[in-house]
Amino acid sequence: MTAAASSDADLISAHAAGDPYAFSELVKRHRDRMWAVALRTLRDPEEAADALQEAFISAFRAASSFRAESQVTTWLHRIVVNACLDRMRRRQTRPTVPLPEAGPGEPVAPRDAMSDRETSLIVQKALMELPEEQRAPIVLVDVEGYSVAETAKMLGIAEGTVKSRCARGRAKLAKVLGHLRNRIADANVPADGVNVQEQRQWEGR
Repeated sequence: MTAAASSDADLISAHAAGDPYAFSELVKRHRDRMWAVALRTLRDPEEAADALQEAFISAFRAASSFRAESQVTTWLHRIVVNACLDRMRRRQTRPTVPLPEAGPGEPVAPRDAMSDRETSLIVQKALMELPEEQRAPIVLVDVEGYSVAETAKMLGIAEGTVKSRCARGRAKLAKVLGHLRNRIADANVPADGVNVQEQRQWEGR
């Protein structure tokens, strides 16, 4: 059986057994999908690329401990999301707000890029203040748009647990992010890192 025709589980087993090409095939097969997950979570191409690299390194090292209790894609999703959360946590120790790209004399964009970035940092900081058990489901369900069932599989917990953790997390975020309500309502368009739908979800949809 060729690598391309092998299942994900077969590739993991082959890699653990010493096949030098199996993991590369697995990466090639799922790289684009995992990249999309990282980019949606971090909203920064450079950060997402770094997180994805860290995730694949972690997966490479941990492949021998993979148990076929879940799909390989679920296992990879979990590793990528954790890598993204780790980078978000580290980023909060050195937050920066980039200058607007428009130079002197150039027209100002309808939306203030710096204000949007500040809003994104506030939201990310609020997420980091949540307990990790609440933060991961919130990121997957409310930021990435995965269903409760999909999130439960990725995190290895019951669907009811996902719902309860999301509810508690949204209640906490609503208190912390309440001051953003007017800013978002005035803009009436999605901001970088937070939008009206997400705000309503966090307020207890």
